[in-house]
Amino acid sequence: MRIIYLGTPEFAVPSLKALIAWPKADVVGLVTQKDRPAGRGHKLTPPPTKVIANAYNIPVMQPEKLSKSPEIVEQMAALKPDVLVMVAFGQILKQPVLEMAPHGVINLHGSLLPAYRGPAPINWSIINGDTRAGVTTMFSDAGVDTGKMLLKAEVPLGSDTTAGELASQLSSVGAKLIIETLDQLLAGKLKPEAQDDSKATYAPLLSKELSNIDWTRPAEAIHNLVRGLQPWPGTYTHFEGNYLKVIKTKLPNEITSAAENDGAVANHHAYGPGEVIKTQGQVLVACGPDGKETIELVEVQPANRAKLFALDWAHGVRLTPGTGFGITNA
Repeated sequence: MRIIYLGTPEFAVPSLKALIAWPKADVVGLVTQKDRPAGRGHKLTPPPTKVIANAYNIPVMQPEKLSKSPEIVEQMAALKPDVLVMVAFGQILKQPVLEMAPHGVINLHGSLLPAYRGPAPINWSIINGDTRAGVTTMFSDAGVDTGKMLLKAEVPLGSDTTAGELASQLSSVGAKLIIETLDQLLAGKLKPEAQDDSKATYAPLLSKELSNIDWTRPAEAIHNLVRGLQPWPGTYTHFEGNYLKVIKTKLPNEITSAAENDGAVANHHAYGPGEVIKTQGQVLVACGPDGKETIELVEVQPANRAKLFALDWAHGVRLTPGTGFGITNA
């Protein structure tokens, strides 16, 4: 089976490796995004899938936009693929590509469709506090993740799992599902199923506007936001006029009775949302509309510094009653 693979980020690597290793597949080309500047030095860096393709001498095509690159579409067609496989490619395909191969385009999507159509399904499933996640293979059509579904694989979603961790898990699960889907395709056993549009939800692109923590929200909602936006774009708050990245939080939390005598609040009083409470073994933040909930800070990163444990950060700053995030003391 001659396959052209469309995919770019690390999430797409396990499926590409699985196809290369699969005896029934011949990966004849890779279509991926352009090399982009990365790291502090902004060095031009190839996509992870390109690194793999180069190692196996697989031809690589890198259009800025495939829909506006007819010469790339011609190169793809000249390879005479039997099927196109797409994993996290990040572009909507037009009819010449959708109809290029006899078996069409099989896409791996990071959700249990029709839930979370769109570009960020993994993140939004965590932000919304879901307890299960998964991947779906589907035939791509002209819509956004609206094609007929093929196979699904479901995984439990832990209450502390981050988006980065879930993406890594689903990329491995998805690689196995891609092979199973193609195996059933060759055997004539696939039974495409139309999606129920009435049950569809959408997972829009992430933006940095989501990152600023609102401490008046419930603790669970804040915790889900923090882990759902890791590793990008991350979450932050303001402390004494500076940004403080919130890397990791923990639930549930109780204020311990033994508070350190270093300016921290020693006795439970009416806290305001965002107020920081340093105890002997925890750094807590009051949250919720009335400040009656708490969430534990585990890891933070001050501006222009490396990330560190929240307790170490708290030891280095001067916390007094009423000190907190977004709070200005008179």
